[in-house]
Amino acid sequence: MIVRTQEELEGLRRVGGVVAETIRRMRAAVAPGVTTGELDLVAARTFHELGAVSGPMETYGFPGSTCISVNDEIVHGIPGGRKLREGDLVTLDVTPECDGFLADAAVTVPVGQVSPEAQRLLDVTERCLKDALNAIRTGVPLRTIGQTVERTARGHGASPFEELCGHGIGRKLHEEPTIPNLDVPSLKQKLPEGLVIAVEPMLTLGAAELEEQEDGWTISTVDGSLSAHFEHTIVVQDGAPIVLTA
Repeated sequence: MIVRTQEELEGLRRVGGVVAETIRRMRAAVAPGVTTGELDLVAARTFHELGAVSGPMETYGFPGSTCISVNDEIVHGIPGGRKLREGDLVTLDVTPECDGFLADAAVTVPVGQVSPEAQRLLDVTERCLKDALNAIRTGVPLRTIGQTVERTARGHGASPFEELCGHGIGRKLHEEPTIPNLDVPSLKQKLPEGLVIAVEPMLTLGAAELEEQEDGWTISTVDGSLSAHFEHTIVVQDGAPIVLTA
């Protein structure tokens, strides 16, 4: 989506606000003994209160209001009866639709005290997102995003997943362009003013190989290594991007 009017920007800001408030409430509820289903219920109630619906549920029939992934689960974890334990990493991936607009953000949260390795993974993944957002301006090549993520990740001993990418968003959950988290030299097209994109580094300190679980949704690391995922939806402009989901 390209933002062309103030009304469109205001609609995106509204749904971005729903994302931010939902993540705030879910994050506050994270604790040992809490189930992923209970966290998802927090999101469902927040969506209802704020006049939104679940984008993944509406678009793809996903069996949850949000995607909640734990430890080696990278993305698309199904909320349910799994209880969080001290030392876990839990990813809260929130994508509501409100008044015809969608926004997407994710954060990986420590459950209580986590290992130094887990904390290092959180720190580098969040750093990748910050560095990528700092690099985005109108007119820069699309490859700049993946190039930045990969450089930061590998500089700290982490690896992005080749198959898992960011994407355009706005009127639909997944729009063009696809945004790899690795440097792809052929992606020379320049980012246009007003483009709405979800930038989402997903990293591991282990082997960057993934597999789909038997549930048909959850994607996990092959070697069981921890993963982390940080994401914001932004609007590209001539200057620092507008972060809709902050």
